[in-house]
Amino acid sequence: MLKSLWHAMPFTGAPPPVVNQIPLIGTIAVSGRPGRVLNFAALETPLKRAFTAGNPKAVVLSINSPGGSPVQSRMILSRIRHLAEEHNVPVIAHIEDVGASGGYMLAVAADDIYADPFALVGSIGVISGGFGFPEAIAKLGVERRVYTAGENKSQLDPFQPEDPEDVRRLEGILDLSHKQFIELVKERRGGRIKAPDHVLFQGEFWLAPQAAEHGLIDGAEDLNAMLRRRFGDRVKTRRIDVDKRSALTKLLTSVFGGVLDPDEMLGAIERRASWARFGR
Repeated sequence: MLKSLWHAMPFTGAPPPVVNQIPLIGTIAVSGRPGRVLNFAALETPLKRAFTAGNPKAVVLSINSPGGSPVQSRMILSRIRHLAEEHNVPVIAHIEDVGASGGYMLAVAADDIYADPFALVGSIGVISGGFGFPEAIAKLGVERRVYTAGENKSQLDPFQPEDPEDVRRLEGILDLSHKQFIELVKERRGGRIKAPDHVLFQGEFWLAPQAAEHGLIDGAEDLNAMLRRRFGDRVKTRRIDVDKRSALTKLLTSVFGGVLDPDEMLGAIERRASWARFGR
C-alpha cells in the first residue's frame, strides 16, 4: 500500500512494468523427480502465482522442453488459458533451446510465441516407443504366463511377439491424437500459420527463424530484447520458482536419487533419449 502511494506521488513517476516469468523446463510426464519433469500437479500452484503475484503486465513462459505426455501438455495449456482469461493477463512464450512436440503445445498456450534464434521448434507429431523381449526371455529359459479376461487385454505385451493387429490399433490411436494436436495448433495460431499442412505437421522441426517463416512462432529474438521492445527499457522480470525444495534437498536428490531409485534411472534414460532427438 505504501509503495503504491509513493509511486502515485507526482515527483516519483510510475513504477517500472513487471512481467512474471515461469520456467517450463524438462520433459513432460505424469510423474518423476521434481525439477526434471513437468506435469499439471507440480505446475498448478506456480502457474497461479505467476498470474496473481503483484500486478504483472504479462506472464512469460520460458520453455525448454522436448515434449512428453500429450495429456499433461494439454492440461497445462488449458490451465494457462483459464488463468489468463480469469485475470486478464497476456501470455508470452519464449522458447530457449527446444520447444518441440508437447513443448510446442505448451507454447501455443501463449498469445504470442518467440524463440532464441538458435532454438529448435516444431515436431508436431505423436510418437510411441518401447522394447520387445520375447527372444531374450526364451534364451534365459523364462516362460511367460499371462491370463486375461478380454482378448485384447494383453496387447503390445513386450514379452510376446509383436501382433500386427495390435500395431494397427495403436497406429489408429496415434493418428487420432495427431489430428487433435493439429487442430489445437490451428485453433491457437489461427491465421498466423503460413505453411501448408504437409510441411508443418509431419513431425519436422526447424531453427527459430525458419519456424517464424512458417508461422509457428512470431519472431526469433532474445528474451530480454523482446521484453524491452514490448514493455520499454525499464521492464523488470519476477521469476516464479517451480521447484520449491530446499537447496540441500535438491543436492541430496541429485547425488543419491538416481543411484537409489531404479525407476528414476530408467526415467533418466528416457529423458536423455527425448533430448537427444534434437541434439541437445
